[in-house]
Amino acid sequence: MLSPIKVLLVEDSPVATIVLKRILDSSPEIQVVGTACNGLEALELIPKIQPEVICTDLNMAQMNGLEFTQEVMKRYPLPILIISASVQAKDTQNVFELMKAGALDVFPKPIGGLASDYDRLANELIAKVKILSGIKVFTRHQRLGLIETGDRHPRQNLPQLPIQHYQLSNKNFSSQTIKLLAVGASTGGPQALHSIISQFPANLPVPVICIQHISEGFLQGLVDWLGFESKLPIKIARYGEFPQAGIVYFPPEKRHLELDAQGRFIYSEADAVEGHCPSVTVTFKSVANFHGRGAAGVLLTGMGRDGAEGMLAIARVGGLTIAENEASCVVFGMPKEAIALGAAQHILPVSAIAPLLLAKLKV
Repeated sequence: MLSPIKVLLVEDSPVATIVLKRILDSSPEIQVVGTACNGLEALELIPKIQPEVICTDLNMAQMNGLEFTQEVMKRYPLPILIISASVQAKDTQNVFELMKAGALDVFPKPIGGLASDYDRLANELIAKVKILSGIKVFTRHQRLGLIETGDRHPRQNLPQLPIQHYQLSNKNFSSQTIKLLAVGASTGGPQALHSIISQFPANLPVPVICIQHISEGFLQGLVDWLGFESKLPIKIARYGEFPQAGIVYFPPEKRHLELDAQGRFIYSEADAVEGHCPSVTVTFKSVANFHGRGAAGVLLTGMGRDGAEGMLAIARVGGLTIAENEASCVVFGMPKEAIALGAAQHILPVSAIAPLLLAKLKV
């Protein structure tokens, strides 16, 4: 039998600490091994109790949740879940700054308090902790903008070969002309998308479609946050419009995004694919079908296999395909599945993806 998931709970409210500890300890698969009332106390505890997941509040005296997250990712890289009343869907800046700092997920405390709808909240919180416990994270060096493997979670990485060592066989990609770029991501995606989109210049000569698996209600916040730090306009695609160069589009919530026979955006309410709607694979296949060799697909960090079959469709029509490598992924799931299918022409750290695309686009 597996030992319980060891959790460190960081919360400055004694009442909230009692309620959250009761919820987490109610699962035989989870054990709260330590509590702290602020980030400074928690940092001292981590090497002593060696938790596997950290659950932390945001608003705390002495060291808040954002500062704590930044320090944890520098010193003791661990999966972090933010549990706070200040990470609602309307709290765009808080949520995505936390994710940029290295937090993997947020759990909004109900406005009415933790006692409201207790059973539902307990089930959701336990599920999130179980998911995060299976994720290996990395030391984040803010100054250099790099992500490196944390010592606490040694991994077997793909060999860091030059780009061309990963080319698909029997195809000549030298004459590729990109007409549309499609990017798919899931867990860890907001950080990866930020890394790529922030490198794009204002004169990017192609449209970009991004499909990010994200909790309901948070899409507009993601669009706003990325747009604040981007030279490109970022928007939710409108039904019937033509994709325009230099604009980044996201599908609306609960809709697959495709291109019709004329290349205009259309929505679909079809069943989820690989458990997701919108689905990366649905969009990738549509882009491959319309643009052929002019399609480019990038598959970033994420759990599961959504996007793998879609990337294979782009590869088969001669388009450009890039998978994020294991060393920079928060979760090496979706890219790994695409690589296993032989669909990835290039396998790169996230920091190298935008430079390759800009070189291909001659920007």
